[in-house]
Amino acid sequence: MLSDVEIAQHAKIRPISWVAESAGIEPRFIEPYGVYKAKIRLAISDTLADRPNGKYVVVTAMTPTPLGEGKTLTTVGLGQALAHTGRSAFTCIRQPSLGPVFGIKGGAAGGGYSQVLPMTDFNLHLTGDAHAVTSAHDLCAAFIDNALFHRDAIDLDPYAVTWRRVLDISDRALRTVTIGLGGRFGGVPRETGYDITSASELMVVLALADDLQDLRKRIGRIVIGSARDGHPVTTEDLKVAGAMTVLMHDAVMPNLLQNMEGGPVFVHAGPFGNIAHGNSSIIADRIALKLADYVVTEAGFGADLGFEKFCNIKCRTSGLAPDCAVLVCTVRALKAHSGRYEIRPGKPLDPRLLEEDLDAVSDGMPNLIKHIENVRAFGIPVVVAVNRFPTDTEAEHELIKEAALAAGAYAAVSQTTHADGGAGGVELADAVAAACEEESSFTLSYADEDTAEHKMELLARTIYGADGIELSKEAVRSLAAFTKIGYGSLPVCMAKSHLSLSHDPDLKGRPTGWTLPVRDVRLSAGAGFLYALCGDIMTMPGLPSRPAGENVDIDADGNIVGLF
Repeated sequence: MLSDVEIAQHAKIRPISWVAESAGIEPRFIEPYGVYKAKIRLAISDTLADRPNGKYVVVTAMTPTPLGEGKTLTTVGLGQALAHTGRSAFTCIRQPSLGPVFGIKGGAAGGGYSQVLPMTDFNLHLTGDAHAVTSAHDLCAAFIDNALFHRDAIDLDPYAVTWRRVLDISDRALRTVTIGLGGRFGGVPRETGYDITSASELMVVLALADDLQDLRKRIGRIVIGSARDGHPVTTEDLKVAGAMTVLMHDAVMPNLLQNMEGGPVFVHAGPFGNIAHGNSSIIADRIALKLADYVVTEAGFGADLGFEKFCNIKCRTSGLAPDCAVLVCTVRALKAHSGRYEIRPGKPLDPRLLEEDLDAVSDGMPNLIKHIENVRAFGIPVVVAVNRFPTDTEAEHELIKEAALAAGAYAAVSQTTHADGGAGGVELADAVAAACEEESSFTLSYADEDTAEHKMELLARTIYGADGIELSKEAVRSLAAFTKIGYGSLPVCMAKSHLSLSHDPDLKGRPTGWTLPVRDVRLSAGAGFLYALCGDIMTMPGLPSRPAGENVDIDADGNIVGLF
């Protein structure tokens, strides 16, 4: 079998000018980055304003295993399948982080015959957006330490600085560092640390901004700490917001790539799926919705995380409403949620996972059912897509589809887009198109004016199935402080494990009888939300014992090998 990167290298790739023309994008709005990728100028929005929006489809999943269940594969494959059935389609996804690419996950462009091309560019530097975010973020960090060094009029409290530095590589040694150790001219010594670039608030701001001017306003609202008298200090106070925006001037334009069958794909922004909302940009979605009959976008992790935030944060901000959700599941994940099997990255799969086990599938089903309920709670139809693996049996797939329909799914279908590209998702495409014609009443989980504590309690009970929340003393103090300065009613972004409906990755299936601990609440003022830390959340991953980067190299002909 060919690897994903080998399949991508053998694929027919069209010039990006051809892809743009096929999608209805005029040449004057294209800024080419080589032959096969381009940025799209935001001025295109003015020319498309009077067009009706296409159907808006969001792809989510059941609680995944550490290996993932093929959500990006399904997102890309569905876009291909819709085009395969004669419908115009646009795909919108996030840009991957270099950390996971060289760490655990490998490539993130989809898989098999449903990938984004050029696959190597997609997974590596693309057009430099992540580097722009890194530079702008760390410029702010430099201004902070400069203000401390010169003891300027802001009177910034060095013990109240919340802005850390970022790097787009997984490196556990940088989680906590001490800076300013160069003597008199080395700055003010203090403890800080690094997060991965996708965890930067700037990446979130990029994903939620309406345009360049809105990006500038949001960057200016970012709170980086407080002065000694306790009042919040913003990037505007530091007089660095303008320069940060300049560094991100080109990053605000979405990147145009293509799928394996020549269909258009926007790749834009890559916010962390935990302390952020884990969705691609509003800008890309809005443009795509004017250009195609169907726009397929992806929400990070399961329906308890990325999808909930897609609705309560992204859609609340954009004013857009999804017409349908696709919920990806696998036989493998259902067996894992039975509690009988453990899946660890880098370790061989239990051979029993590859054998028919209807009892294990049934025992894991409550997790899938809960995610179906979560999607339906937002008032939109859900189509369950069972991603078929070669070792799956027909009986296992039929069992899943019957249970999904009984739980309220509009449709449940098996799909083989990994092996067959768009042709393997025809049934899924037809089901999604039919679901988009159903009457829906998109509903957000909470009102803007609700308190942050009420929002957290509601999400814990309704989306996760908890008995309630338990606020630590730190969380209570943080909420009180944010409420005092006017941030107490912002939307909430819940940061918890993606490997369980709960905060504990070891609690599989549909856990009951538990309480969600909120150990702290932090502010993303530029993004416009509070994020609640539930359990231990790592914002700078470490490399595994055998990083995926060990397999990456260049062959004698200059081709990249081993990326995935």
